[in-house]
Amino acid sequence: MKKLFLLSILLVGVVQLVAQQPTTMLMKLANGGLIRTDVNEVEKITFSDTTYNVNSTGYRILESDELCWPDDRLLPLFLPPAVSVRSLDMNAAKLSDEERVMFCTLQGIVNRTRPRILLYNHNEEPQSTWPTAHNLRTVATSSNAPYGLVKQFKDEIRGLVLYSKERSSHYSNLAVTIAGLDRLLPVTAAIQEKLVANGMDFPIVEDLTSLTMTTAFSVYTYLYNNYWSRCNHRLLISLRPNIPYVHDIGAACGSACVWLDPQNSNERALLDKMLKDMTPGRDFVLGWYPEERSGVGEATKYGLSTVPADFFENTTVYSAVNNPVKIAPVPKRPKLENKIYAAVYISDGDNIQYCQHAMAKIFEQSGRGQMALNWTISPALADFSPMMLNYYYRKATTNDCFVSGPSGMGYAMPYDAHNSRYYASSTSGKVITPYAQLTQRYLEKSGLRVITIWDDVSTIQRKVYADNCPYLYGLTINDWERQTGRLTAKVQSSWLPIVPQYPCYANGVDVITDFFNRDIKNFKGTEPMFVTGQGTVWDVGPDKLIALKDRLDALSPGNVNIVRADHWYSYYNEAHHLPFNITLLQDMEITSSPTKTNAKLAANGSPSDGYMWVSKTADGTGWVQLDFKETYRISRYVVRHAEAGGLEPGLNSRDFTVETSLDGETWTVVGTHLANIAPVTDVSVTPVEARFVRVTVTNGGTDGYVRIGDIEVYGAI
Repeated sequence: MKKLFLLSILLVGVVQLVAQQPTTMLMKLANGGLIRTDVNEVEKITFSDTTYNVNSTGYRILESDELCWPDDRLLPLFLPPAVSVRSLDMNAAKLSDEERVMFCTLQGIVNRTRPRILLYNHNEEPQSTWPTAHNLRTVATSSNAPYGLVKQFKDEIRGLVLYSKERSSHYSNLAVTIAGLDRLLPVTAAIQEKLVANGMDFPIVEDLTSLTMTTAFSVYTYLYNNYWSRCNHRLLISLRPNIPYVHDIGAACGSACVWLDPQNSNERALLDKMLKDMTPGRDFVLGWYPEERSGVGEATKYGLSTVPADFFENTTVYSAVNNPVKIAPVPKRPKLENKIYAAVYISDGDNIQYCQHAMAKIFEQSGRGQMALNWTISPALADFSPMMLNYYYRKATTNDCFVSGPSGMGYAMPYDAHNSRYYASSTSGKVITPYAQLTQRYLEKSGLRVITIWDDVSTIQRKVYADNCPYLYGLTINDWERQTGRLTAKVQSSWLPIVPQYPCYANGVDVITDFFNRDIKNFKGTEPMFVTGQGTVWDVGPDKLIALKDRLDALSPGNVNIVRADHWYSYYNEAHHLPFNITLLQDMEITSSPTKTNAKLAANGSPSDGYMWVSKTADGTGWVQLDFKETYRISRYVVRHAEAGGLEPGLNSRDFTVETSLDGETWTVVGTHLANIAPVTDVSVTPVEARFVRVTVTNGGTDGYVRIGDIEVYGAI
C-alpha cells in the first residue's frame, strides 16, 4: 500500500541508512519524530504550511537545494516516477537545438519534485526499450503541439531566462545554469514568442541579452563570479552548448553547465577553480570535453572522475526507479590445464550514452553468446539507471561477462600514454585514493570484477587500487605501443594482477589475431599461456568477433580457450600460485542446513535477492559448508549478507563463525563475528591449509531467517 505523508514543515533532514542499494529514508517531522519508509512506497508528500509552493496536483515544488542527496550516492534520491509519465518525441516535433535545451531544462525542474516528463531525443534504439525496462506507463504529447507539455507544468515555472547566441553560443549554458537554480526556462526571443502564442506569457526574470561577453572564458567567468557559489558542487555539467541531453539532471540538481577547454590556459585555470571546489570520492563531472585526454586528465588531477554522457537521456526518470541491481550468477569454471587462455574485451562502456543507445543495438547481434566476450559497462549506471544494468544482466548469456570501463567509477586517466603524462601522480596516492574508494563501492553495486585502465598506472597507483578495491579480480592496462617493446604484466600486493591489453583498441579481427599470435606461436604446451586484447566496439561487435574462434584454433589447434574475464583472472592467479576465488571451481560441492532455496545459491557469484541462500526455518540459525575437493592455502573469506543483495539491513546475519577443515570432521575457527551490521564481511586470515570451509550462523536476520547472499573463499595451490 502506498503511503501518504502530511508534513507540517519543510523536509529538513533525510538520512540514508547504510545499504548497498539506498532506498530507505528517515523523514523528520515538526515534532522531532522520525518516520522510516522505503522511498518506493511513498506516493506523495504534501505540506500543510502554505507558504511553500504547491503544484496543481498537490505536490510541494522542490527547489534545487532541497533534494535528498546522500553523501554516498552520485545522484539525488528522487521519488518514484508518477503513475503516468508525459512523453514527447522531440525529433518528431522538429524542435530546434534551443527548444530542446528548454524542454530538457523543464524536464529537470519538474522531475525533481517527482518524475513526470520523459523526452525522446536520440532514437538510436527503439523508443520503447528503456521505458519498458523501467516499467513506465507513458502518455504521449502530440508532436504537433509540443508546447502543450510546457503548459501542463507551467505552474512550476517562475519565469524565463532570456538569452541570445548572437555574441556567443555559451550563453545557452549560462542560461541553463541560472534556470535550474531559480525554476526558470532558458529561452531565446523566438522561443518566448512561441510560448506567448501558446498562451504562456511568463515574466522575464533574468535578461542576458544585454551582456557583451564574446568568449567562453568571459561567459563562464561571469557564471563563476555570479552563480557558482549558489550551484551545488557535487556535479559539474561539461557540455557543448547545442547539446541538450543531460540538462534534465543538471537543472534538477542546480548544477553549473560549462564548456571549457583545458588546452586553453585561461579556460583551464577557470575550470581548475571549479574542480578545486569539488570533493574527490563523492563528486564528478558529467558530459564531455572539447578534447578527450586534456579534459579527462584535468578532472583526474583533482581526484575526480568524468561520466561521459553528452547524449544520455532522461536521467531524472531512470535514476528514480531505484531498484537494486540484480547481478547474474557467475558460471563455474573447469580445471586449469596447459592451454592458451584468451580474453577479448569490447571497448567504450565507460560512456553511459553508449550503454543506453549503441550497446542496446549491438547486444542484439546474433553472434553474441557464441563465444565468451567481455563487455565494458559503466558502474555509474547503478545510480543513473540500475534497471539498465538489470536489462543487460537479464539478457546476458553465460558467455557475456560485464567489466568496468576506464578506469573504475567514471572515466579517470591515471596516465596518458599518448602524451606521456601522469595525472593523479602524487607519491602518497592521496589524489587517486578517494577515486579508488568510490570505485570499490560502485563495483560492488554493479557486480563488476575487472577494470580496464586507460592507460597505465604507476607503482603507487597500483597499490591504491589493491588497497582500496578488494572486489577486483584484476586490471587491464593499455599497450598503445608508444614505448620501446611492450608493457609487461605485474602483480600488486601479491594478489592483484595488472595485465596489458595486447592489442588495445584494435579495429579488426585480423589485428587481434595477429597480436595474439605473437605469443601463441611460442606455445609449448608445458604450462598455461595467457593472452588478452580489446576491440573497438565501433569496428568489431559479436558478429565479427565470432570469427576469432576459428582463427585462434587454426593457430594452435585444440589449445585455445576463449574465456570470460573473471575466469581468465582466476586461471591466471591459479597458474601463478596467487590467491583466487576458489568458489568459482566447477568441482566445488555445497551442502547446508535445511534450506528454502538451492544450497548452490550460497556461492554462485551473485548476492542479489532471488539468488541468495535462505534457511528453511525461522529459528535464526543455519550453516553452509563448501568442499573444494582439494587442499588449498586459504587466506581470505568474504560473506555478503542480505543487504548486499538489496534487502533491509536488519536481515543481515548478526552472529556467525567461519571454520576450516582438512577432513570435514576436525574444524578450526578462523573468524568469529558478533553483532554484525555490515552488508559485507571481508576478512584476510593467516594462510591455513584446508579443503573445507563452513559458515555457521547462530543469530540471523530480524525475521529469524538466515540469508547468505554469497560466500567467496580465496586460496592458492
